Amino acid sequence: MTIRESFAGWYRHRLVWVAVILLATAAGTAVLVNRADPKPEPADLQAQIVARMRSTLEQADPEQHHHAGHGGQQGATGAKPPVICGVRVYGYEPAGATALADVREVYGFHLCGIAEQKRPWDVAVKLAGPVIMDMSTEPPGIQVVEATADVRFVDRLREMFPARYAALAQKEALTAAEMAEQRRRYDAAAGL
Repeated sequence: MTIRESFAGWYRHRLVWVAVILLATAAGTAVLVNRADPKPEPADLQAQIVARMRSTLEQADPEQHHHAGHGGQQGATGAKPPVICGVRVYGYEPAGATALADVREVYGFHLCGIAEQKRPWDVAVKLAGPVIMDMSTEPPGIQVVEATADVRFVDRLREMFPARYAALAQKEALTAAEMAEQRRRYDAAAGL
């Protein structure tokens, strides 16, 4: 094979690759044009529930979480420090709901930190535990599982949660990724 024949073969393969690249680019452009549709794709139900739980818990006073005596200190301006929450959804009722408006109760876990300025996460006031949110009210009702003088925590959990969600609540909290995202948000809110 001569150099000329070798170059001709290389050149033909190069043209094929250029054609493939142009075709892929055109297909990608068509997909982007279709996604530029002014109607945004709705988020999946699980993501909508997580967002609603988080915003409800972060806007509520810590006392509404039913954690007595865990209020954050007010800053020099008298403003209450923000509450930053991470949440985990164990399930919701009715289980067959396909839209957020159809969800009546959510069973999950919350871990919230009161983000006082310059106070690191490790010493922040925290509110945590299994939570039930009543989505049929506005704002959603918050009910936290807590032990009482007469009832142990695990018994209270089983009393309040359906069995399938109570089993999850006894062994799962936030994932590592959920915890990392919460810590990032907390540090930003606390000015760290």
